[in-house]
Amino acid sequence: MKTSRIFLLFITIQLVVSVSMGFANEVATDTVSDQTRCTVCGMFVAKYPNWLARIQYSDPAQTRFFDGPKDMMVFYFNPERYDGPPREAIQDIFVKDYYSLNWLSAREAFYVIGSDVYGPMGHELIPFVTGEAAESFSKDHHGKEVLSFDDITPELIESLQAGQKMR
Repeated sequence: MKTSRIFLLFITIQLVVSVSMGFANEVATDTVSDQTRCTVCGMFVAKYPNWLARIQYSDPAQTRFFDGPKDMMVFYFNPERYDGPPREAIQDIFVKDYYSLNWLSAREAFYVIGSDVYGPMGHELIPFVTGEAAESFSKDHHGKEVLSFDDITPELIESLQAGQKMR
């Protein structure tokens, strides 16, 4: 009986610690200063919390925030242009699921392009956690295509930037 109580206590402590660590990470990643600017266009990213995207390096001081997935990809394809560490130094890339607003790996997300929904800088890559959600959104919002991360090219990003002012 005593052994089972100790085991239960041990499991409970592990669960509490795991949940706490996950919660702390989620809060920290969503906390951006009102003065944090998009590395690519210079807009204040805190004004667009639903569109936040970020690239993380092993050095947390190098983390870059963006006002949307499109500008994140501009940086991703040419970080040196924006005085960033090389692409090989990237540890993680995150975007927010359009519906839940939860962070997800940008490499695992599905993106809708050409829809009637615009981001802070116009045409945008709209991220989703599942292909089914992306297809449904695309149908409802007249999207042109659903893409995986690996389908996104510098040329595609350039075409989405038409008319966008860059700093």
